[in-house]
Amino acid sequence: MSLSVILPAHDEAGYLGDCLEALLRSDCAALEIIVIANACGDATADVARGFARKAAQRGWRLEVIETPLGGKLNALNLGDGAATGAARVYLDADVIVSAPLIGQIAAALTGDAPRYAGGTARIARADSGVTRAYGRFWVTLPFVTQGAPGFGLFAVNAAGRARWGAFPDIISDDTFVRLHFAPGERVQVRASYTWPMVEGFANLVRVRRRQNAGVAELARKHPALLANDSKSGVGLAGLMRRLLRDPTGFAVYGAVALAVKTPLFASKSRWARGR
Repeated sequence: MSLSVILPAHDEAGYLGDCLEALLRSDCAALEIIVIANACGDATADVARGFARKAAQRGWRLEVIETPLGGKLNALNLGDGAATGAARVYLDADVIVSAPLIGQIAAALTGDAPRYAGGTARIARADSGVTRAYGRFWVTLPFVTQGAPGFGLFAVNAAGRARWGAFPDIISDDTFVRLHFAPGERVQVRASYTWPMVEGFANLVRVRRRQNAGVAELARKHPALLANDSKSGVGLAGLMRRLLRDPTGFAVYGAVALAVKTPLFASKSRWARGR
């Protein structure tokens, strides 16, 4: 099965090299990598082109597309337009994949039935103690532990990709794609990838506010997709267990959730990466 990795990157020169280095160590037979440098003011495109020879040595193709237009969704659509693989992996530029991951995803996407696949996420160790505490609590939530959530990386086969056309102008592209698949059509493979959380309280608030806005936008614009949302609630008993197990993480997560409901650390951009 042919597989294309679509990798949008806006001013990611500081992260992209490690991402591509790990991707090029993947245990798989064939791979096409499409990097879309969108509205970059740094050396993102040059960093990507620097890996073309290494990709060619493996018999793989690495293409770099530069566009003056910003926006992740536009970049995803450009990448889809250039990709030749039947199956697609959508990868963020700050994610580090383990060597077995892409091969396991390719295996999970075989067959004619629509399939969505993701890896097992590991949170990178943060410099900020606040972020580390938030992350400890966050990784215990049903969103993370159930149904291949797809933050940072998600993949679909050809039949799955046929379920939507161009990516619409939305905040939460990963949730939009995941909810095109019923729980039984989603697969989470054992191999891992490393995904960084943003550093510090203010950035956590900004990103959490964007995430909440993304969910609300999907409910407003694509309400039928919510039927595929299989995550369960934590419940009072679950909250109490988490409080007793990690009171600091509980407190930090709660403080971020409360701050999101205020104008604190408001961002003028609807796309807030937090860095």
